[in-house]
Amino acid sequence: MSLLSKKNINDRLKFSRKYKDWIAEDRCKEWHHIILQEGLHPTIQEQFGDNLCILQHDGAPCHKVTMSEKDEETFKSVDLEQQAQKSPEPDIHPQQPPSETDKPSTPSASPVEAKAETTPSPRTSEVKAKWKSSAEQFKVKRFFVLRPGTLDQGLEDVKSLVNPTEDGPVLSVWLMTEIDHWNNEKERLVLITENNLLVCKYDFVMLNCEQIQKIPLNIIDRISHGAFCFPPHSLLKREGEGVRVFWDKLREPSFTSRWNPFAVDYPFCTFTYHPVKGASEQLGRLCEIQNFKEELTLAAQKAHSKNPVPGKANGVLVLNQPILIEAYVGLMSVIGNQNKLGYCLARGNIGF
Repeated sequence: MSLLSKKNINDRLKFSRKYKDWIAEDRCKEWHHIILQEGLHPTIQEQFGDNLCILQHDGAPCHKVTMSEKDEETFKSVDLEQQAQKSPEPDIHPQQPPSETDKPSTPSASPVEAKAETTPSPRTSEVKAKWKSSAEQFKVKRFFVLRPGTLDQGLEDVKSLVNPTEDGPVLSVWLMTEIDHWNNEKERLVLITENNLLVCKYDFVMLNCEQIQKIPLNIIDRISHGAFCFPPHSLLKREGEGVRVFWDKLREPSFTSRWNPFAVDYPFCTFTYHPVKGASEQLGRLCEIQNFKEELTLAAQKAHSKNPVPGKANGVLVLNQPILIEAYVGLMSVIGNQNKLGYCLARGNIGF
């Protein structure tokens, strides 16, 4: 018994009769127009509007295409919005390429000309950049912090945990990535209050604050800002810049703490940009390192003048210098950072 309805059967019959005399090339061009303009584009507009959506196939081998470098140069991506505004009729009679006998004889190209021909065209670079941008957008969308209402709920939750008597009013909130002494990345919500710096480990999946580290502002003595660097014989690398906050310059980490990846007795903490900083203007402000450094410096200086620590020099020293991460091999950090294990991320069927 057929699983197709009568309407589907009639539609397929009409479609087959209409295009029964077409060759394969004609069908490809016309079906491209019909599927995209009359089927896919209206459906996307109805379901998603102007929001970004990612189209994926079902993993069937027949839907996977292996493209050579020559194919990539001639491949043209489809802009649905541009096609909706202007949809020209497809050319169902493509021009046949000239035969070998019709081709005029040309002199052999010089090495300079041959090198110029191998240089990627601007169109090829534009296509590759567009697909790279789409891939980056897909990766960013996996962060739970971008789900509607998640960040706002997280900020409300951590603000509700602030003690007005002990911490004072909240001055600013930030979305940061904390980097530990083994170069591991960890997603953090950071609050600057009148008296303390609060570093919160927040679970954006369960919407729960799991841990809070409080650092009194009046004991912060140094704030460094600069690019990351490693010891000369280290195998690790990290691009970008960050901010390191010191609060006990007289205490050095012990030998066991340096080689313990779970040590929490370090007298400093290091922050850098969160990966979603470019997703929106609001997130760009919440993740801006330079503004965070300025806000923290101002708040720490006020705390020093308001509540000085006896026997300790008051004031905050602001330095522009490289931030040293004393990690040498860091296999755990390489695996963890590559897979974003320190973030609340959608990981398919694997879990968290």
